[in-house]
Amino acid sequence: MPVALDAMGGDYGPGVLVEGAIQAARDFGVETILVGDEGTLKGLLEEKGANGLPLDIVHASQVVSMDEAPSEALRRKKDSTIQVSFGLIRDGRATACVSAGNSGATMASALFTLGRIKGVRPAIATVMPTLKEPVVLIDVGANVDCKPIHLYQFAIMGHVFSKIHLKKDSPSIGLLSIGEEDTKGNVQVKKAYDMLQASELNFVGNVEGRDIFKGDVDVVVCDGFVGNICLKLSEGLAESILLMLKQEIESSLVASMGYKLAKNAFKRFKKKVDYAEYGGAPLLGVKGIAIICHGRSKAKAIKNAIRVADELARMDLHAHLESSLKAMT
Repeated sequence: MPVALDAMGGDYGPGVLVEGAIQAARDFGVETILVGDEGTLKGLLEEKGANGLPLDIVHASQVVSMDEAPSEALRRKKDSTIQVSFGLIRDGRATACVSAGNSGATMASALFTLGRIKGVRPAIATVMPTLKEPVVLIDVGANVDCKPIHLYQFAIMGHVFSKIHLKKDSPSIGLLSIGEEDTKGNVQVKKAYDMLQASELNFVGNVEGRDIFKGDVDVVVCDGFVGNICLKLSEGLAESILLMLKQEIESSLVASMGYKLAKNAFKRFKKKVDYAEYGGAPLLGVKGIAIICHGRSKAKAIKNAIRVADELARMDLHAHLESSLKAMT
């Protein structure tokens, strides 16, 4: 069953998105339905020589812009690429949806079209590099105001996602706070701590922001307000470090000579901190697979997002999430 791609969203236009789908088809054999203006997409496929690849087109006449309010987009643009993409999952024509478009509209469309797992607050999980193995950070933007029960649900979903996607047998879970002691944090965090401590999860206690990249825990739980700041700060820091290194290297002959000797190490570092390697972030807690990509995603990120969407669908992530949430809440 194919993955549906919102082929008109994102900052760089459909050309980049179509190229990502072509690369996913060629490199991974993933079948993809491109959702968008049929004439535009046909022209791009012909231009890029995509004949014979498992790519199809479903026409959608509307596009949700990045600055549109999600509620307005849902109400006024029922034939938008985002809504049509999720409709393909609902109708059994696709297994997952990938979008680099308006993230709020993507979340709203997923909830409206697919529905949520009963009693669960959906959350966005992202995979981030560490000194050891990658870590799952959840939530990174779906919920800015949370109750302790929601943080507990995020922990369960992060646990399942880490087991399924990162192959962790018993993922260790940390609760993001301002100190390691169980007395630290706001009321929300303290109550969530007690719930996690009493659960069957492999809860290791509070972790601080500086601990995220050490790799000592597999899942870090927080509300979406804090998580989104952590994510954007991390992305900005990684980009700034690379630029600062480039400036220092270019500032002197000695540094340039040293770079030549360490060039491969710099390339490996750049790859490790590149969000394109991880593709996109799944919206967990809805009745289907929804991958939210960075608006600045280029072909490589889209290719990997399609790969991840296909893998999570094949692993039946939604069913594992539903059964685990039912058993632990």
